[in-house]
Amino acid sequence: MTEGDGARGRPASWTPAAPWGARGWVADIDGPVHWVEFGGPHPEDAVPLVLVHGLGGSHLNWVLIGPDLAVDRPVLAIDLPGFGLSPGAGRDCSVQENTRVLLRFLDEVIARPVVLVGNSMGGAVSLLAAAAHPEAVRGVVLVDPALPVPAQRPDARVAAAFLLYLSPFVGEAGLRAIAARQTPRQSVERVIRACYADPGRAREDVLAASTALATERRRMPGTERSLVTAARSLVALLARRTAYRATISSVAAPVLLVHGEADRLVPVAAARKAAAERPEWSTVFLPGVGHTPQLESPDAVTDAIRSWLAKTLEPASR
Repeated sequence: MTEGDGARGRPASWTPAAPWGARGWVADIDGPVHWVEFGGPHPEDAVPLVLVHGLGGSHLNWVLIGPDLAVDRPVLAIDLPGFGLSPGAGRDCSVQENTRVLLRFLDEVIARPVVLVGNSMGGAVSLLAAAAHPEAVRGVVLVDPALPVPAQRPDARVAAAFLLYLSPFVGEAGLRAIAARQTPRQSVERVIRACYADPGRAREDVLAASTALATERRRMPGTERSLVTAARSLVALLARRTAYRATISSVAAPVLLVHGEADRLVPVAAARKAAAERPEWSTVFLPGVGHTPQLESPDAVTDAIRSWLAKTLEPASR
């Protein structure tokens, strides 16, 4: 990809990831889709990484690893429709529809095979994309991905949040009521408490950028509906265990699984079960780390990805 490549879309008027050297763009894929690119320029034959956030996340989920990974290859982080700076009003923001948008992004904006790096819901979207169009995906990195959870007592806060999302006629109103009682900064801190094993590890620069984005999103229509739609479709996907496991098993690309052992949203037991079922996967488990290791333990995640890329992709290119 080059700076003058018109397929990327138009420059974004603002991106909160700018302090990390990211350049923001907006592509038209059935509506505006915001994405950022770290670093550059890069060798033409370098395999790009495309970073895919989780439920309620955005491109900001990747700012602590994107610049380091972009030293020797293109690294792009997308805001799926309904999240970040990609508006969701009037759009279907389900997991399945956002998988379709991601595949169009790979085809129309990048136009060559990539490695997908997905966190949480983004891990599920990455797996669905790799299964549907294996020719577009050279590899998959799963960072605490959404996986079927073995029978166990759920975390009370996680269960309460998803009960709200799933409640007919209540989910959107409930989210609006919560937002009305909290400042954007408080909303960000609430997410941090759910996603980090140790909220004290949250960096102030990331908190500030996330607060600026949360403030902007409160001016965007339909954000509650986007979140509820995505959450319900994700729960439905996970409930179809046999079909979802068959999809995972059909992924032919090499896979790296990185998982925080203190994750409250996707218990490490789910990741260990998936790893046991797919022994060809490479796996890294991080003690004392929660649901977003790329933010809570970025150096460990960067090292794991770079090591895996060197073993998996580079030998094939020689």
